[in-house]
Amino acid sequence: MASRKSQSVFVKRAHILLALDENQESGRLTDEEIRTRYLVGQRSIERTRQRFIKEGFQIAVHGKKRSVFKEKKFDGRVEASLIALRCQSPPVGVQAWTLRLLADQLVELEVVEKISHESVRQLLKKTS
Repeated sequence: MASRKSQSVFVKRAHILLALDENQESGRLTDEEIRTRYLVGQRSIERTRQRFIKEGFQIAVHGKKRSVFKEKKFDGRVEASLIALRCQSPPVGVQAWTLRLLADQLVELEVVEKISHESVRQLLKKTS
């Protein structure tokens, strides 16, 4: 089931299409009227109209499934090295591992060429 936020996007797109319908008894609304009534931008109206014309109602309201996904930058080897490093005692003079320290250590050990502390956080979060 879709989330509440995505449901509201579907409803908003459906309202835009209804407002653009020329066969309504009350007549079609102008783009300006649609923008103020449904609190959407001009590009949203244009994209919804264009998707409806080119790809039909379902795609205009619900959108397309993603077909291109970002390639993973860090494989299981990097993840295993990070976990092993995290399980070790931190360097002398440091009380506990920080995300930045772990990232710097992975680069220093030549496990990866570069890695951000945010990537380290995401990898550790995924494994917990």
